[in-house]
Amino acid sequence: MIEEIKSRIVERLDFSEDIEDKSLLWIIEDEIWEFSKTTYLSLKEKHDMCRSIFNSLRKLDVLQDLLDNDGITEIMINGYENIFVESNGKLSKYEKGFSSKEKLYQVIQQIVSSTNRMVNELNPIVDARLEDGSRVNVMLPPISLNGATMTIRKFAKEPMTMEWLYQKKAFSREVEQFLRMLVQSRYNIFISGGTGSGKTTLLNGLSNCIPKKERVITIEDSAELKLNGIENLVRLEMRNANMGGENKITIQQLIKASLRSRPDRIIVGEVRSEESLDMLQAMNTGHDGSISTGHANSTEDMIRRLETMVLMGSDMPIPAIRGQIASALDVMVHLGRLSDGSRKVLGISEVLGMKDGEVELNELWSLSEEKELEMTGMLRNEKKLKEYGMYEEYQSLLERIF
Repeated sequence: MIEEIKSRIVERLDFSEDIEDKSLLWIIEDEIWEFSKTTYLSLKEKHDMCRSIFNSLRKLDVLQDLLDNDGITEIMINGYENIFVESNGKLSKYEKGFSSKEKLYQVIQQIVSSTNRMVNELNPIVDARLEDGSRVNVMLPPISLNGATMTIRKFAKEPMTMEWLYQKKAFSREVEQFLRMLVQSRYNIFISGGTGSGKTTLLNGLSNCIPKKERVITIEDSAELKLNGIENLVRLEMRNANMGGENKITIQQLIKASLRSRPDRIIVGEVRSEESLDMLQAMNTGHDGSISTGHANSTEDMIRRLETMVLMGSDMPIPAIRGQIASALDVMVHLGRLSDGSRKVLGISEVLGMKDGEVELNELWSLSEEKELEMTGMLRNEKKLKEYGMYEEYQSLLERIF
């Protein structure tokens, strides 16, 4: 029924001219009215049909309603008929699907091309983003055996401040205050966690604690960070290779280029391989207050992963790599997803240095048996707190907790 109406609408459209949304809606409503003369449609059915056809022709088809729904945080498309959504940490199957494989492929190309990227059988995996910053991952056949697959991690419409995260119960007020003091005192922070644990969300929150007068450079594979109020902001995004395998710009190249642009802080969205060494060296060369993230199951596991990532692009001995990690990082924050679907800070540790050939950690906050984050230790390196005028506030926090 909808396809029949849609084909009539397409016949009426003049593709040689730009058609405004209002004009397209008028044509859609007119065709639905004509159709309803022979087939009864309720007012709700007419409204739903109008919106569905408009989304199909002008927006992202069946995905548009899901993208407009603020309660949905993730959308997973497994072939054109199977769509799953995450809401409040719970997964469920969506009752609708795409009309055909071709329509899904058309929507994928629409999304990918808007970020000047390309996906096809020769290049079947691509990361992209929507206009609002939502992260998109696409995998096509032949590597995806059940048809084109697309995952969309939606970007929150509200500014992701520390207050917003507190309201979402990601941490307590005391943890919020502690993390804010660390950022304003220019501690180098590394955020670890599993897939979907909220690393980028926390990175956004921490980034919005940076004093507004500083020069900040953000480096990402797909731009997701949304920093508010920082005028001296440079946003960099990696570029995939073209069809000939040329003109690729890597995270590693962007980090090196950013060091020549006089940043006060560098924020690297995520490190995955050899660029981790460049990030550590940037933190070690006067760019205090830098922040980055990485995938790991624990803080200790993240240190091991950083060692492995550095080895991907360097033949440095392990003790030297650990020395780089120990001198570059000040604090590590670990996130996780609990059984109820909520995302929380599970632990915060201070990096003290080297001891017996290993990176030594001082546990500051850890999860109690009641699944609440509790302060279990105090910062040993208080130099930056004193230097940036946060020492008294930190002492006041300790008095309230202990």
